[in-house]
Amino acid sequence: MSFYEELGKYRDLNFADIFSRITNVDIQRIIGQERLTVFDYLALLSPTAEKHLEAMAQKAHRVTVQQFGHTILLYTPLYLANYCVNQCVYCGFHARNNIERKKLTLDQVAVEAAAIAATGLKHILILTGESRAHSSVDYIKECVRILKNYFTSISIEIYPLNTDEYCDLVAAGVDGMTIYQETYNEEVYPELHPAGPKRNYKYRLDAPERACQSGMRAVNIGALLGLSDWRTEAFLTGIHANYLQSKYLDVEISMSPPRMRPHVGGFPPKVIVNDKNLVQYVLAFRLFMSRGGITLSTRESAALRDHMVKLGVTKMSAGSCTAVGGHAEKASVGQFDISDERSVTEMAAMLYEQNYQPVYKDWQMW
Repeated sequence: MSFYEELGKYRDLNFADIFSRITNVDIQRIIGQERLTVFDYLALLSPTAEKHLEAMAQKAHRVTVQQFGHTILLYTPLYLANYCVNQCVYCGFHARNNIERKKLTLDQVAVEAAAIAATGLKHILILTGESRAHSSVDYIKECVRILKNYFTSISIEIYPLNTDEYCDLVAAGVDGMTIYQETYNEEVYPELHPAGPKRNYKYRLDAPERACQSGMRAVNIGALLGLSDWRTEAFLTGIHANYLQSKYLDVEISMSPPRMRPHVGGFPPKVIVNDKNLVQYVLAFRLFMSRGGITLSTRESAALRDHMVKLGVTKMSAGSCTAVGGHAEKASVGQFDISDERSVTEMAAMLYEQNYQPVYKDWQMW
């Protein structure tokens, strides 16, 4: 059974009806429990739970410290190419957007890697648009071969692959994978992806499981908040994470809660997800998935990220650039605008001020 069948159990839930029956007493009882069911998690995403964020935050902080200590892992993204054949309406790399298309040569990859490594980071996330012609698996493997000289952990955020292709990348030195379903709403999904291979909802949905089966050490999932009802997206992301963690015990499962940011093309969010909503989502997920990682990227403002350090987050990007290259040379147009432009040094200083330890390396594959 794939997650698509598991997802079917919850597709027809009447969230409004469920939320209308949740009381303050229910929320207090759930916060006091050691283990939560999927419907406890759903209750913590309800409007009623908004009145209990302080209690949720205190519990989330205790749980996170128990599991992860006072640490935040730092990493940065490196965009290898922005060629894309998809027409995702919310993305700056949309195939029909009139932007400069660019792909790093292997020599440029080495230059970018050296610039990033000079900051002290040992974890990197490499990204491409979806164009097998320009960013083939073989090209990505060649880039990984170079990056292994600089980093101890290399993750990918690229187009979905077959299991054997994930196995090839693992053998080459990739140990982590991030992929966003964008939206779990199967009815809305085709409207957001009118053309291109990304239109295949189920193939993308099953990609994290194929990565788990390939021997990937860490898998990170999420939905792009702003494309559909955020409470539903948060619930189904949690269900997805729980499914993977329960089935693949040797894989580190994490989630990211990215919100839409300005980008070339200007497609506006369908749903506004405010800071309070985002905090509630993170807190609820932490209480439901005590061992799950939570990544908060530079999509969010410096002020918000500072305040969320103690609320369950385990991983943050630093010194980010969403354009191809950009760490050692002039960047092209970015996939989206970042909000927190602080350097690695500045992020580390912020963490030290909060009595947290910035972690530059927590894994050595080779």
